[in-house]
Formats: sequence, C-alpha cells, structure tokens
Amino acid sequence: MRTWLLMAFLILAGLLLLFRGDIELLSDMSMMEIVIFAAALLLVAVYLLVLLSAERSRPLQAMRYLLIWVGIGLALVAGYSYREELSAVATRVAGELTPPGQIMTVDTEDEGERAVRVRRRLDGHFAVRGSVNGEAMTLLVDTGASTVVLTPSDAERAGLDTDDLAYSVAVHTANGTTYAAPVRLRSVAIGPLVINNVDALVAQPGSLKENLLGMSFLRRLKSYEFSKDFLTLRG
Repeated sequence: MRTWLLMAFLILAGLLLLFRGDIELLSDMSMMEIVIFAAALLLVAVYLLVLLSAERSRPLQAMRYLLIWVGIGLALVAGYSYREELSAVATRVAGELTPPGQIMTVDTEDEGERAVRVRRRLDGHFAVRGSVNGEAMTLLVDTGASTVVLTPSDAERAGLDTDDLAYSVAVHTANGTTYAAPVRLRSVAIGPLVINNVDALVAQPGSLKENLLGMSFLRRLKSYEFSKDFLTLRG
C-alpha cells in the first residue's frame, strides 16, 4: 500500500514539474496545477500517517525512512532544476569518451543550424567518419588542402571510374610533387552536414595513404572551429 502511495506521489510531482519549468507562487498556478499540488500534498500526508502508524513502536526507524524519501525527493527536484547544466556536463563527458573520428551531434541555438563535433586523434590530427557519394569512409581534415582528395581505392568505392582519370593536376606534398585527377563528387556528408557537387581530386596510386577533407568542403560550411582537442563543424 505504501509503495503505491509513494509511486502516485512521485508521478503527480513529476507531472507538476513537467507543467512548470520553475517554482512560482500558488497564486500564479492554474487550477489544474493547484489540484495536482494539493493531491500530492495529501498523498504525502497519508503516506506519513501510514508510515508512523506502522512504525509507531520504532520511531527512529520511521524517521530514517522518512528522511530517506525526503532526500530522494529533493534529489529529483534538484536534478530537474539543474537539468540544463547536467545536460551540458553529460555532453562534455560523452565527448571525452567518444572515440577519435566518431561524429557527435551538437545542439545549436540557431534554428535550422546543424553541428557536429569530433575529437583529435592520438597523433594530433582530426579525422572524421563520413561518406562520399553515399559510401562510408574516413577523411583526414586538412585546411591546407584546397580540395577533397581521395585515394584510388576509395574513389572506386565512391563509384568513380579510375581507369579513365587524367592525372594532370600537380600536387605539392611534404614528400615532393605528385599528380592527381580532378573529379566532381555527387555528395560529401559528415553526419547531418551534406554538401553536394564537391570539387575533388583522386591521388595517383601509392601517393596518398588517407583521404583528405579539404577546403572545397570546409569553405562551404557555415563555420569550422578548432578548440583544444575538438573540432566543430557547423552548417
């Protein structure tokens, strides 16, 4: 009996907190909220009477039970009151636990804006898991690259015919000059951020170990921001 009364109280209290984002005076409440609040108080009173009656021979134990439930109730109210702060902490913890390269969606204040965040790899670089022409692949973020650059194998997976490519564009790298073939990608997507008709290059076989996410994608975003161990992309 006591369990059901307690559950009913918690449900009603939860409904009240759901209807009201903050604590206001009784005069500011609607009639429905006053009824819910009064019913919750009545259930608390009934619960206390039942508890004290059942534990009248053990007042200290009854008081301990009462304090436990009061503590639980206060914890629930405090958790709801600081839900925004706790949500921010949970998001930060999730970001720290997210594996490097794994995309995490970020809530934004601007309506219609979408944002994702990725954590730095152990080697100090940012690599994102996205898709090119609908095919999943990893791309290394490189603001020094003027375009997206794909390895020949990933270009084939993206549906490009690498046999007919003309490697006519000189590309200067740390290992010297190599050549790449210009192509147009149907789409490049990083989580919910999708850019269509993206200029790109396909590197010569053996000249590139990782795909590069260059400026032909990045400059078409709303913004991109490096902050310590995280990169945030907004579109």
